[in-house]
Amino acid sequence: MPLIGMALVVIAVIAAVVFLDRTHRRQPAVQQAPPPAVERHKLPPRGPDRPVVHEDYTGVIHHPAEPQRTQRPTGPGTLAVVIDDMGKGLPEARALMDIGIPLTFAIIPGLPKVRRVAEEARQRGIEVMVHLPMEPKGYPERRLEANGLLLSLGDDEIVGRVNGYLNEIPQAVGANNHMGSEFTENRQKMAVVMGVLKERGLFFVDSKTSPVSVGDAVAREMGVRTAVRNVFLDNIQEPGYIAKQLRQAASIARKRGSAIAICHPHPATIQTLAAELPRLRDEGITFVSVSRLVR
Repeated sequence: MPLIGMALVVIAVIAAVVFLDRTHRRQPAVQQAPPPAVERHKLPPRGPDRPVVHEDYTGVIHHPAEPQRTQRPTGPGTLAVVIDDMGKGLPEARALMDIGIPLTFAIIPGLPKVRRVAEEARQRGIEVMVHLPMEPKGYPERRLEANGLLLSLGDDEIVGRVNGYLNEIPQAVGANNHMGSEFTENRQKMAVVMGVLKERGLFFVDSKTSPVSVGDAVAREMGVRTAVRNVFLDNIQEPGYIAKQLRQAASIARKRGSAIAICHPHPATIQTLAAELPRLRDEGITFVSVSRLVR
């Protein structure tokens, strides 16, 4: 009997251990409480003795760098600005004259307001040239005024047309070429034109619509005062581009002493000239009529 009693005690102990182990496994694990949240941007309480201070947000905010402002160059130089293709209307001519800077108008003969533009320009002290229409490369696909100078014309016809231009615009003191990338490469035909200008005592400005133009060379050979265009201002009719081209012309004028720029009476050009020419004048550029720069 004692053995049986001891066995029963052992069995009871083992059963109790098993029961406690199973009970422990069924109980859910105790979860750890999350750490308290950190309020990084909590505003301090308002109060009369404690002003509100807004803390910076976490992280680095990159602000765009301020654009570097380059100082505009200044210094002396002489610049002539020629306005080509004048004679279509009076409003643009008057807007240009109102800028109050010496300019030169190159007027195409045969346009509707040629005489009015030329006379008002003379009265306002604006120099006038004849803008000689000359055959371009690609003619006749590239249009030219009906009264233009063509390589197919005889010499007498060329002389007659040039004299007709000058009679239509008696205020003209010189001439430059309108288009003419083909015509100005022809030495013989350019000599015919220079003969008329010399007889009239006028000068010639080579617009250099062809890089191999012989206009200025023939003029010098024949004793006609001449000069060459340095910069076209408005091949792109956008104010920023035109202003950049003006600064280039001013830079050439400062380096070489003088320069000639050519542009047209487009709205963007007039707007930019009105803004930039007085500024360049204040920076040391002297504006003159183009006759001052021919030699």
